[in-house]
Amino acid sequence: MSATSEANERPDYDPELQAIADYVLNYQVASDEALETARYCLMDTLGCGLLALRFPECTKHLGPIVEGTVVPFGARVPGTSLRLDPVKAAWDIGCIIRWLDYNDTWLAAEWGHPSDNLGGILAVADHLSQQRVAQGEAPLVMRDVLNAMIMAHEIQGVLALENSFNRVGLDHVVLVKVASTAVAAKLLGANREQLLSALSHAWVDGQSLRTYRHAPNAGSRKSWAAGDATSRGVRLADIALRGEMGIPSALSAPQWGFYDVLFSHANKDLSLKPEAERRLRFQREFGSYVMENILFKISFPAEFHAQTACEAAVTLHPQVKDRLAEIDKIVLTTHDSAIRIISKTGALANPADRDHCLQYMTAVPLIFGSLTAEHYEDSFHAAHPLIDELRDKMVVEENAEYSADYHNPEQRSIANAVQVFFSDGSATDKVAVEYPVGHRRRREEGMPLLVEKFERNLATRFPITRCQTIAELCSQQSTLEAVPVHKFMGMWMI
Repeated sequence: MSATSEANERPDYDPELQAIADYVLNYQVASDEALETARYCLMDTLGCGLLALRFPECTKHLGPIVEGTVVPFGARVPGTSLRLDPVKAAWDIGCIIRWLDYNDTWLAAEWGHPSDNLGGILAVADHLSQQRVAQGEAPLVMRDVLNAMIMAHEIQGVLALENSFNRVGLDHVVLVKVASTAVAAKLLGANREQLLSALSHAWVDGQSLRTYRHAPNAGSRKSWAAGDATSRGVRLADIALRGEMGIPSALSAPQWGFYDVLFSHANKDLSLKPEAERRLRFQREFGSYVMENILFKISFPAEFHAQTACEAAVTLHPQVKDRLAEIDKIVLTTHDSAIRIISKTGALANPADRDHCLQYMTAVPLIFGSLTAEHYEDSFHAAHPLIDELRDKMVVEENAEYSADYHNPEQRSIANAVQVFFSDGSATDKVAVEYPVGHRRRREEGMPLLVEKFERNLATRFPITRCQTIAELCSQQSTLEAVPVHKFMGMWMI
């Protein structure tokens, strides 16, 4: 080949793209556990969205780009009167779901919140269901939504198991975009070529930096970034369904592909051949593993790596509440990912900064015995200077065993321990919590509490009779699965 030209031989699609497409097109969900967990996930995720509607900083983002726009068969945004085109509806649903950092979590080499994909799934399914009925066709049913949730969880979660996007500065919402693109295209009726095209565009689309999640720039974009990503997935699926050509080596193209441009320093492992260092690694085949093992945030609206620290602090509250002025030192023993993501000192600029600060999220329940979304607000923080006084007395230490168990596929613990030392030389017990209530190992304990959380969140938006109707429907697996999507979504309107 001449040094002044490139070989223009169009390759086949990257095998990684084909694996995702074939999974979405061919996999049949057969796991009762996955379907039941998806039902709980649906309830919890929508409840988190309703709770977020209490915060004007969230609701200011909602609604059509052009006020007064009327959309035929518009997708509904739960808890509002909005009916929007599927792209903006996905944005809005995704925004309210993620705003309070209270929906589910997946922790591995990459972190994330797979239920963020529900924004795109519900927007597309609601629009299509209404459209089909108007055309005399059968609507989509909620089983279709649960299936799509399981697949979106699986794509995002399996890609996260051994691929650390955060280590090259990319935000985990790249995986929301990819997963939402795949399942939205499937719901829209994509064939294999269209689905591959859509996925290729998701990877070459350019990806968000993690800048807005970390000091000194942590801010509210982290609360709408996933809504933006799931919305973009719907848009890219629509583009592909219109016949747009794909980009076959979107990942692997030398110099210009995702691997060379954005992933070249990821997955460093001396056991790998150099050419393999930049490729996505798959620990397991796609199935229903991620939904079955998803982590729910049940007790606290807090970044997940701090959940067990908050629980330990609540346990210690009775021992310290009358001795707060006597505290000399607080030792937080934690794992490596918590240190990397949420351990920070110095002034905290906004609620988004506070709900990603391990020390803040531990100090509040030590003082008050609880942690709610309101505890992150500027007014609350300003009224309680003791919070920052306790933060200044905290020492954060890594426990190597905690870090190892966090990464161990058989463990997946998220351990933290808290111990308070007083000026007279005495100390509290060291309270350690390995698994949060929302972990699969605590499912039996956690699910009744998740239902209680759901019912509380419903009550923030709807009258008692509506709350009872929705809660009863969501408690019955087979009944819920059979409900047409547009009828289900209609129940959530005001």
